[in-house]
Amino acid sequence: MSTAMENKIKGKLNEVAGKVKQSIGEATHNEKIANEGAAQQVKGHVEQAWGSVKAATTDTTHDTTLRHEHNGEIKAHDIRESITSTAQNVKDQIQESIANYRAEHNK
Repeated sequence: MSTAMENKIKGKLNEVAGKVKQSIGEATHNEKIANEGAAQQVKGHVEQAWGSVKAATTDTTHDTTLRHEHNGEIKAHDIRESITSTAQNVKDQIQESIANYRAEHNK
């Protein structure tokens, strides 16, 4: 299983490779390659987001453990709220990136 950082790096590499592939496809008027590049960019964004979710979950779990040791009790509800809030933020960022991508390429 890959770490959060590995997911983020792999995602960034896919994003960059997808941009290159899309540019080559557009320059050579090869729609298939251009579309594959766009899809690879989306895959890269998703991988980066997944890495962010993993990191947030790990951080939240670690923070909760520390708080639990120091405060004596932390409610599971608070942990879930933190994780779901982080996941929502990541989802929103992905949707914003996709919207920006579409706006950029639909000009």
